[in-house]
Amino acid sequence: MFGFHCYNYENFRTETLMKDAAHHRFGGGPEAGERAPDFEGRTLDGDKLKLSDFRGDRNVVLTFGSSTCPFTAASIVGLNQLYEDFSGEDVEFLFVYVREAHPGEKRPAHQTWEDKVEVAETFRDEEGVEMPIVVDDLNGKVHRKYGTLPNPTYIIDTSGRVAFRALWTRPRVIAKALEVLLEAQQERGEDHVIVLDGEDTKAPMTYAMLHTHRALERGGEQAIQDFREEMGRAGWALDAASSVVEPVALNPGKAFAGAAMAGGMIAGGLYLGRYLRHQRLNNRLPNFFRTSKPAKKDESEYAVGI
Repeated sequence: MFGFHCYNYENFRTETLMKDAAHHRFGGGPEAGERAPDFEGRTLDGDKLKLSDFRGDRNVVLTFGSSTCPFTAASIVGLNQLYEDFSGEDVEFLFVYVREAHPGEKRPAHQTWEDKVEVAETFRDEEGVEMPIVVDDLNGKVHRKYGTLPNPTYIIDTSGRVAFRALWTRPRVIAKALEVLLEAQQERGEDHVIVLDGEDTKAPMTYAMLHTHRALERGGEQAIQDFREEMGRAGWALDAASSVVEPVALNPGKAFAGAAMAGGMIAGGLYLGRYLRHQRLNNRLPNFFRTSKPAKKDESEYAVGI
């Protein structure tokens, strides 16, 4: 279903995600040290660009995402801050708008490129994104070159090779990788350096949980319903909890807010973990959805969702 002819999907299905993840492991994207696949596109401001235009001149932070992806929603504030802190002569930021992770009646699977541009513009305005946004074509030509996972980030150095890649965009990790890369380039004159062992595969589950409902709500009631049905009772609990917890997290005003958020997240995490263990998803989910710590026989934990 993630193939060339069916890149966009009308409804979120965990089976679809699992097949893609199990097949590609890292979405099929280039590894650290490999040449970053070139592409050309047009930004929402109408500028044409090619990735190779920056080779020999600037490093590129290349992020993929969509407005209905909880991980994108969770990372965009930090990504905006990274753009403010690092954008300049040495670093260029590009955000590639891809297929909707959780399509629904409000933001369905893209049927025309013009529709996709309009949704990307809405996303830019909703999130205050100032970095250039490149809208991928309907078949995901750029996305498929870098894997088909919903929210990865690649740091491409001035040599045009991948210095670091993150399976899920975690701004603090991206910032650290950029600092190490820029230090190596400025102090040692190196144009290519693999930093922080080349990749980060940890998902920012707490923040994604906080932003789940906001992302799903953009898709509409169908997106919410699909998520809840596919994730079962855990999906219902996660969406419902995030609809209450996120406003508190984003607008703290009283002392009890922090305690309420922490308590809710701990309770939600315990519930989710117990439920997934009960469903024995260890036989159904690909390995990288598990936590990095080795799982004990009766205490395995999982991180699930897009």
